[in-house]
Amino acid sequence: MKKLVIFDLDGTLLNTIEDLGHAANYALEKNGFPTHTIASYPFFVGNGVRRLITRVLPEDFRDTGTIDNLLKDFRQYYDEHCCDCTKPYPGIPELLRDLRDQDIRLAVASNKYDAAVQKIISHYFGNIDFIAVQGQVEGVNVKPDPSIVFGILSQAHIAKRDVLYVGDSGVDMETARRACIHSVGVTWGFRPEKELVEYYADTIIHQPAAILDLI
Repeated sequence: MKKLVIFDLDGTLLNTIEDLGHAANYALEKNGFPTHTIASYPFFVGNGVRRLITRVLPEDFRDTGTIDNLLKDFRQYYDEHCCDCTKPYPGIPELLRDLRDQDIRLAVASNKYDAAVQKIISHYFGNIDFIAVQGQVEGVNVKPDPSIVFGILSQAHIAKRDVLYVGDSGVDMETARRACIHSVGVTWGFRPEKELVEYYADTIIHQPAAILDLI
């Protein structure tokens, strides 16, 4: 029986794409750059906010100064509007409650900057006692580097064989592979099932309740 489930956040627990897209478009427009449709944002996200800003900028303007300016504007907007359109995927609140009731420990590992992660988790899942909620912090490499997962495991004191890592992208599957824990790819998120297959997901599921069968 598994004892710990580590979840990715964006595209796994919550559909955050509209709020991320609106924040990035706000920063682009404020600095005189063309914006993107919200539908295009699932393929911009996944590697942290700095990489998101880099991707949405025209290639000729991806210098450090420009990225820093847009990142500042993005965070200013997103900090105020990160819960405007974001919502849990159907079945996620019920899944978290069921896991909690079975005494399965829960954690979150996200590439989103930590302040936003803490706010969002508190807002949507304040009744769930996560043993760790980790976003991107200065000095720690983002996923697929497994450092964030190792940090959670060190807090949990649970063997890797007793852990599931759940995410919606190739970045998540690669993170789990590098950490040597079982990867569960979900198809309701931002990336296509084909990407999960290409990154060697150990298991692919199509609805949250299927995680209960893997426990």
